[in-house]
Amino acid sequence: MKRVTLTTLRDMKQAGEKIACLTAYDYSFAALLDRAGIDLVMVGDSLGMVMQGHDSTLPVKTAHVVYHCQCVARGLARALLVADMPFMSYQQGPERAIVAAGRLMQDGGAQVVKLEGGEAMAETVRFLTERGIPVCAHLGLTPQSVHQLGGYRVQGREAGDADRLQHDARVLEQAGAGLLVLEAVPASLGKAITASLSIPTIGIGAGVNTDGQILVLQDMLGLYPRPSPKFSRNFMTGSDSIEAAVKAYVTAVKAQTFPGPENSYG
Repeated sequence: MKRVTLTTLRDMKQAGEKIACLTAYDYSFAALLDRAGIDLVMVGDSLGMVMQGHDSTLPVKTAHVVYHCQCVARGLARALLVADMPFMSYQQGPERAIVAAGRLMQDGGAQVVKLEGGEAMAETVRFLTERGIPVCAHLGLTPQSVHQLGGYRVQGREAGDADRLQHDARVLEQAGAGLLVLEAVPASLGKAITASLSIPTIGIGAGVNTDGQILVLQDMLGLYPRPSPKFSRNFMTGSDSIEAAVKAYVTAVKAQTFPGPENSYG
C-alpha cells in the first residue's frame, strides 16, 4: 500500500481527482478511516470541542495534539497525517513555531503541520518549510481567531475581503505552504482560489470546486451533541455501519456530489 504524500496530493490536483479528508483523534477511528480510503487524516484542534467539550479550540495545548497524533499515527498505513498547531504555539514567531512543529512531528508522528492566518504568517511558513517542515495553511474562517472575527461567520463575502483572501493564498503558496485549507467561504471564492494555485486546496464549507474536502469526524457521523455546521452532512443516514458511512463520504467527495448547494455558501 503506497503512502500518500504531498506529492501524491499535488498529482491528484493536476489529474482532477478529489482528495477525501477527515479528522480523527484515536487509533481505532484512524485505522477505520485508513481502510475506508481516506487520503488525509487531520488531528485538528477541533479535539478541544468534540473530545474535550470546550466551546472553542482555544484551550487546546501542543501536548494534547501530540498525544492524539501518537494515537492516530499508529492506525495509519496509507493516509497522510496532518496536525494542527494549537493557539499560541506559533503566533509569537518562527522560533516558537519550530519548537511546536518539531514536537508534533518528532513526538507525535505528524507529517505536515497546519497553522491559521494570512500574509502575517508567511514569514513563519517560510521559516518552517526552508527547514524541512511541511506546512498546510488555513484561510477563511480561522477558529483560533473566533473572537476577533465576531463568531463562526462566513468570510470573504465582501469584495475587499475576497481580494484579501486571494492575495493571502498566493502569498502563503509563495512562502512554501504545500496545502491550503479554505473554511466557510463562498463557493465562488473557493473555486477562484483553487484555480489560482498550484498547491491543493482542501475545503470545509468552501464549495465543491476545491481540490478536496474535509469534515470533523463527529459531525459527519452525527455524534457531536451540539448542532453541526451547515457545511457538514450526516453520512450515517442510510449507512449500516461507521465504515460504510466513511466509504459513502469518500465516494461522494470523489464523485463531487458532496458538498451540495445546501452545504455551501453563496
